[in-house]
Amino acid sequence: MIRFNEACGNAGKVVAARLLPDTDLIEGIEEICKSNQIKYAYVSCFGSFKKCGYMYLVPKTTAKVKAGYGDIITKEGPIEFLNGTGVVCQNNNKYDTHFHATMCDKNGAVFGGHIVKGHTPTLTTVDLIIMEIKDVEMLRVYDEETDLTQFLPQK
Repeated sequence: MIRFNEACGNAGKVVAARLLPDTDLIEGIEEICKSNQIKYAYVSCFGSFKKCGYMYLVPKTTAKVKAGYGDIITKEGPIEFLNGTGVVCQNNNKYDTHFHATMCDKNGAVFGGHIVKGHTPTLTTVDLIIMEIKDVEMLRVYDEETDLTQFLPQK
């Protein structure tokens, strides 16, 4: 069985940017989008963090899909931010960025997951490319089937 939601749009502006030290990753991405009048976007970036707050999926027997995000995990830095990708969406006309990252600690141990807004400040830099997505609404909405907030692209 193959099931999906999709909407075909177009690329708009491309913004190359750098987050300066102490700027939260998600808040910085959303502020750059706001300053460039970008409502929906794809983001790719890398750099370093002072610390990070992230979550990953854990078994949850009470959840509809038997899994869900665990508690916020905070790792102190320095943290090498190897790669991150995300989608800048809207939820009730407010930015709702869904972002995942791969990182490593000072010992080279690799970890990653879903980045939590307000918990991940830049150490030296985060270099990013933001590509605006046009002619598509990229929403984050409650999904009854999974009992979670999910990505919903639509025309």
